[in-house]
Amino acid sequence: MNNKTYDATPAQNVAFLGLGVMGYPMAGHLARAGHQVTVYNRTSSKSIAWCAEYKSASGSNSHIHHAETPARAAAGASLVFCCVGNDDDLRSVTLGPDGAFAGMTPGAVLVDHTTASANVARELYANAKGLGLNFVDAPVSGGQAGAQNGQLTVMCGGDAAAFEAARPAAMAFSKAFTHLGESGAGQLAKMVNQICIAGLVQGLSEAIAFGEKAGLDMNQVLDVIGKGAAQSWQMDNRGKTMVADKFDFGFAVDWMRKDLGLVLDEGRRNGARLPVTALVDQFYADVQQLGGRRWDTSSLIKRLR
Repeated sequence: MNNKTYDATPAQNVAFLGLGVMGYPMAGHLARAGHQVTVYNRTSSKSIAWCAEYKSASGSNSHIHHAETPARAAAGASLVFCCVGNDDDLRSVTLGPDGAFAGMTPGAVLVDHTTASANVARELYANAKGLGLNFVDAPVSGGQAGAQNGQLTVMCGGDAAAFEAARPAAMAFSKAFTHLGESGAGQLAKMVNQICIAGLVQGLSEAIAFGEKAGLDMNQVLDVIGKGAAQSWQMDNRGKTMVADKFDFGFAVDWMRKDLGLVLDEGRRNGARLPVTALVDQFYADVQQLGGRRWDTSSLIKRLR
């Protein structure tokens, strides 16, 4: 059940490209907030299903549509939101005759929520500028639950004016929507986020596996240490499910490996030393070999049992 409350912001004509596990509910929050939303998805049956769901929920057919190409979805939209898989997917929905840039009107803003490279963000920013458009890289943190509950943390790079233009509508699915600097800054901040998560989950995995070997009641231990300096979001939300050997929710190992690949590539470019991140990335490769490609990232503990 959606308990999100929406600020009274002027309704806009917006588009959303990519209706995966994140994009589907994010676009839904825009519709619930009263915006006119046109969606595009590579598999058109998903966009048709989305329209049917949100037309039914709103009781109105007038402000919900789907389009066969990103260009058609973006036509007439002041804001185009996007959430796809990787750099190549992002280029495919923005560039070319059927891409969003071809359909957008001068001054419109494309806000990209894909976790992608800082390089592609800068590339598309420059491309958009050449067309009289705006591009904001805006990867998110909060996972599927954050998207469903409208409580995502969004890290943005690009021009301040474009950020400000997008922020009111984006708050429909966000709890924080923050400008961090020039183009690419959002993607770099998301990399920082993933570095933190990788180390935390490995530490939590080792701690739980150690406690189990020592014969401790780890649910009780987590209750105790969760009130002290060891507390973290990962401990609060994944600690006991790790003890219970449950990994059928949340952010998948395949996606984390994609993200850590971006981190390690950027580290090679900027000279950052990432020994723990590189090691945890290989531990996730072990989990993939165990058959855990779609397990939640907390499944790191599986290789210790």
